[in-house]
Amino acid sequence: MGAPLITQKGLDVVKEISNIGAGHAATALSNLLSKKICMSIPSVEVVSFNKLHEWLHDPDLIVASVFLRLEGDISGSMYLLLNRPAAEALIRKVIKDNSFSLAKPPYNEVGMSALKEIGNILSSSYLSALSDFTHLRVHPSVPLAAVDMFGAIISQGLLEVSLMHDSAIALQTVMKEEDPGGSTGAQILLFPDPDGILCLAESLGGSYE
Repeated sequence: MGAPLITQKGLDVVKEISNIGAGHAATALSNLLSKKICMSIPSVEVVSFNKLHEWLHDPDLIVASVFLRLEGDISGSMYLLLNRPAAEALIRKVIKDNSFSLAKPPYNEVGMSALKEIGNILSSSYLSALSDFTHLRVHPSVPLAAVDMFGAIISQGLLEVSLMHDSAIALQTVMKEEDPGGSTGAQILLFPDPDGILCLAESLGGSYE
């Protein structure tokens, strides 16, 4: 049942690929906001499902999320996550409606559609750069938007994988406004399926142990 662990060389390769994809996503977010966005160095970790609660730093935090499945040569799960104030600020800017709120459902359909489109733009930028660099075919499914606790969103998305494997590879990037007082921050999480992580590693010479 256990998924094989990737070698350190493989992790370094995947981190390099993730850095390129995240950089393009940060540029796309900057263009949406007309503001400078800084990006953390992507982290790549092997996450054990029986210790997932330890990895979820703030599982009760309410977040707005966009979920997509990866299809093509690489399969997996991808999330765009924003805390509620940041999501509201970004959506208000996109739809030009300062009354939009995520305080309680039902949520304005125009605003939620904008959230899906934001997720689609950022994920497409990320995946396009990844595809160009690795020469692998990969594209996102139709995006799904939700507002819920961080832990619930991530756990649900990984449920199918956890039935077959006891760990996952997590690629994580945080993007924030360069202005220290800025309110907009976004997190991209990518969980390639085991076959997907193998394709990524092998595309640049990495391997499993």
